[in-house]
Amino acid sequence: MDHLDSLESKSIYIIREAYKQFHNIGLLWSIGKDSTTLLWLCRKAFYGKIPFPAVHIDTTYKFKEIYEYREKYAKEWGLDLIVGKNEAAVAGGMGPDKGTKLTCCTELKTNALKMTLKEHGLGAVLLGIRRDEHGIRAKERVFSPRNKDFKWDYKDQPAELWDKYKTEVGSEDHIRVHPILHWTERDIWDYIKRENIPIIDLYFAKDGKRYRSIGCHPCCNPIESNASTVDEIVEELRTTNTSERSGRAQDKESAYIMQKLRALGYM
Repeated sequence: MDHLDSLESKSIYIIREAYKQFHNIGLLWSIGKDSTTLLWLCRKAFYGKIPFPAVHIDTTYKFKEIYEYREKYAKEWGLDLIVGKNEAAVAGGMGPDKGTKLTCCTELKTNALKMTLKEHGLGAVLLGIRRDEHGIRAKERVFSPRNKDFKWDYKDQPAELWDKYKTEVGSEDHIRVHPILHWTERDIWDYIKRENIPIIDLYFAKDGKRYRSIGCHPCCNPIESNASTVDEIVEELRTTNTSERSGRAQDKESAYIMQKLRALGYM
């Protein structure tokens, strides 16, 4: 078994274990490379047909390419797609140019997710985050409980020794499951190459720039790059010293902001 086989096997075990413990589960699908890789793993875990919904939180500020990709592959892969939105915040004009990044992300992402999970009765959600992505995410556990207010107590996380996971949660809690927490950015791209996973073309360079991390278009900036294929991206990652999320606005402000967002329930 090679490195990618080992990563895949562990992730599929976590996905199946989560489904066994929480049938009222959903998959958070942002359309980024990580969540799409997770979706691919879920398809493999259940032989092509995912037995729970894929949840896309629509801030209304996503790249148009994200919406196009979502509609194409939700249909092609036969997904039970739920599109969640904080309608009141959107109607009120909330956006990246209104208030702080903390307020905007809380209303359009965190509260939108909270409303969506409640509306559809989902007590658990699978997310495609990785420990190497940000220092705050390094504190996460594979099975990570949140309280009824969605808050995350990063100082009091359950021990997960020898891949033994604590899956019990309180009656008013919900749980987040992170099946690719142990992967790296390089692992993701190596797996995308091996599996030939279709990835949104924002990641590939045009006119000397590409996006390394995607989300809401006003909060994302492209990096200088000529990597226009998966092979070229993998090669670029061998030598870069730049943080993966350096182009994301909330991360530029301070590590404190990201920790605050995570404590409040941000994805």
